[in-house]
Amino acid sequence: MPRLFAPFIAIWAFRRHLRHAPFVLALAGGAALRWTAVLAYPHGLWFTGDSYFYIGYALRPAPAPSKTLGYSFLLRALEPLHSLTAVVVLQHAMGLAIAVMAYAVLCRAGLPSWASALVTLPLLYDAYQIELEHLLMSETLFMFLIAGALTLLLWRGRDGRAPPWWTALAAGLLLGYAVLVRSAGAPVVPVVLLCLLLRRGGWRPALAFGAAAAVPLAAYALWFHAERGTYALTTSDGIYLWGRTAGFADCAKMRPPPDEAGLCLAPGAEERREAPGHLIWRGDIPPRVLLEPVVSPQANSTLRDFSVRAILAQPGDYLEAVGEGVGRAFSPHRYRYPTPTTERLYHFPDRPQLFPGGLAYADRPGAPGTVLADAMRYGRTASPSEVVQPYADRLIGYQRHWYLPGPATGAVFGLGAVAVLAARGRRRETLMVWGTAVTLLLFPIASADFDYRYVVPAVPFACLAVGLGLSALRVRAAGEDTGRADGQAVSRWWGTPGSRRREKDRASVP
Repeated sequence: MPRLFAPFIAIWAFRRHLRHAPFVLALAGGAALRWTAVLAYPHGLWFTGDSYFYIGYALRPAPAPSKTLGYSFLLRALEPLHSLTAVVVLQHAMGLAIAVMAYAVLCRAGLPSWASALVTLPLLYDAYQIELEHLLMSETLFMFLIAGALTLLLWRGRDGRAPPWWTALAAGLLLGYAVLVRSAGAPVVPVVLLCLLLRRGGWRPALAFGAAAAVPLAAYALWFHAERGTYALTTSDGIYLWGRTAGFADCAKMRPPPDEAGLCLAPGAEERREAPGHLIWRGDIPPRVLLEPVVSPQANSTLRDFSVRAILAQPGDYLEAVGEGVGRAFSPHRYRYPTPTTERLYHFPDRPQLFPGGLAYADRPGAPGTVLADAMRYGRTASPSEVVQPYADRLIGYQRHWYLPGPATGAVFGLGAVAVLAARGRRRETLMVWGTAVTLLLFPIASADFDYRYVVPAVPFACLAVGLGLSALRVRAAGEDTGRADGQAVSRWWGTPGSRRREKDRASVP
């Protein structure tokens, strides 16, 4: 008889761990979808231009004027494997790890395991999230580094105080490197720094965080100076900002100096109606006619000065342009923006990628190459783009129906704002996460243009902010039920004595 009941006794002994079963099942489903993507596109998906850029600079490292190379550093570290499949498998593992970190933080915050698992579903099952992970692009590494930094900062805080300085130090290094992966992460650093200063005893961890975040940025700027003669991460922000302002900039209103007057588009010009993300690549626009190369330090400074003048002279037009971008992110209609060709790259394809015949990025004088040659060399394959059926058709069909639509994305951000206001006792932590999400959404739109790949990386942090708000409400309600207004009677966030039954708490046993 004892042997007959042994399995049931074993299950009963592990009953506390079974509460994680909903998330484990959700995680397994997300992993299965990602494995299907690997089977369908074993060498990953290529984003025209950017993927070629990152591969080229991974093979021939040198500071680039247009983009930071944090992602290329990862590709170079993986290059000895000579496997594009290994790159996308690692990126999918990062995507799953982001969901695991969010779930762990929410459980530690006191949210029920089933509710924590529910919050992670958009991270695990959104088809555009999975497709972005499969692209040879920087976004997945970018999200993973930010998620790691926030997890460290949220995990070790106690009683509303800031986390230990050594935890903040590690988080600062991660977030500093995230800026090198995508320079759009730069505004997240001051957002997190401010939230640390708002917490009790936060000056020491804030100092450690800020100093650590500056280390990778300073090292990169020194490298950039050694190669290009100027201290910077890139010299391309000017042309992107010019594109953002070109549609409304009116020289009659902003009155630029004579050397910048030619940068205004003619009133009523057709170019004013083009998407900024597409306009800046045209060869006949004023910056490329007057200031070529537009990524030189001098041209970059001129374009930045012109754009700032336009924003200060026409703030209403600028806010309207940014608002249109945010509206596209939350719209029920998916726009073919900035061009139909670009938007198509965010969908699982039914045919292999066609590589252009142009020269490779970071090409060396005397040793010309092509982007196709770079792709073949990196992956040691004659076919760096493959589509395998029936797996590809399964993902194409899945993507038609299973994704987070624009209104739902807007609702998540709106609930995050409510969570900040309602999360009494955890408001600073919730503000830090929600502020990160809003910054990741708004900054690219405000400094360049709207693009769907700028929206997807912000969603996981907006979901996490909602979960933190719900955990704070639950802890407060439970605290009121037990007559403890501070909610410590049930909190697992700080590991307070009331987290378990008093008779089972070692601290309460003689």
